[in-house]
Amino acid sequence: MTANRQYGNHGTGILLTALRDPGRMIDFGLDEWDLLLRIARRTRLLGRLAVIMDETGEMEQLPASVRNQFAAARVFVSQYQRTARWEINRILAALEGRDVPLVLLKGGAYILAGLPPSRGRLLSDVDLLVPRGLLDSFEQTLLAHGWESVKLEEYDQRYYRTWMHELPPLRHPGRFIEVDIHHTITPLTSRLSPDPEKLLADSIPLTDSRLRVLQPVDMVLHSAVHLFHDGEFINGLRDLVDLTDLFQHFGKHAGFWEELVSRARLQGLLRPLFYTLRYTNRFLDADIPAAAMIATDDGAPPGPVLYLMDNLIEAVMLPEHPEFPRHRRAVAQWLLYVRSHWLRMPPGMLLQHLARKKIMSWRHRKAAAETVA
Repeated sequence: MTANRQYGNHGTGILLTALRDPGRMIDFGLDEWDLLLRIARRTRLLGRLAVIMDETGEMEQLPASVRNQFAAARVFVSQYQRTARWEINRILAALEGRDVPLVLLKGGAYILAGLPPSRGRLLSDVDLLVPRGLLDSFEQTLLAHGWESVKLEEYDQRYYRTWMHELPPLRHPGRFIEVDIHHTITPLTSRLSPDPEKLLADSIPLTDSRLRVLQPVDMVLHSAVHLFHDGEFINGLRDLVDLTDLFQHFGKHAGFWEELVSRARLQGLLRPLFYTLRYTNRFLDADIPAAAMIATDDGAPPGPVLYLMDNLIEAVMLPEHPEFPRHRRAVAQWLLYVRSHWLRMPPGMLLQHLARKKIMSWRHRKAAAETVA
């Protein structure tokens, strides 16, 4: 049976099969491996599959060409993670002698804390959470040590500094990784407004006491907010895999699920947690207690909205077949992009922002066309 017939034109089934039941990969034929490797690379999950196969102890049973692909993916991931560690090391060196609490977020936190989502995990930036009162001095310190702002447009600078939850990204010349400095986890104009002081106060120190990570429930909630509030679904399935790992790891601790729901209520984040539990369970068979699922029902949207979200999330979260792109996916991505901006801005500001970005995009395209001409 060919891969196209068995898994459909969108190719979703073969990747979900590999993630849910790794042992099934042993029986894949070359056509299936060709499809799986292409889809896994697009979703930034190829390194993860390589780690999974290593853990099964059956790597040697795979075709040599597949083993070579996995070996290359492991090297690629290792280089990215080494680069992230070095960037964090350079930030600490720049801050030498200063008492600035640095809380690592998402990929950097997973790697430095040695958490399960770090397995095969690619990352292209280092996310940090610092107290808002220290933002200016922290930014000036990095600028003085060679980092440069990535966003140079005056409007972008004002947009980040006035309304967003982070400063404009910084990058050191010669190093491709960006540094994103957050002072909270949602935009200042957002409908969600978790208390960053609680996040900082309850963060946990790492072996290097200059670095901290969010406590387990806050780590989950931040990842949930990032995925279902920011509207960036390009790595959506990878982020769901991260969350499933966190559930499996932290869910073994007594009281975790009750604390997670309680913290979501306290911080006003029950809606993104509802979506997180729903879709990790639906797509990846995450082992979530029924009581936790029921406890987040208060965060569910009205029925028609949930029906629409189910369809939109399925369209953008699950990978399409490389040879059969779907118009539905592009429409869903656009609708979720608009939704994310609706959640983060008042209507008047949203219209002004989208109009401004449209004009800037048109100007950039015009300048590029004139350059070519």
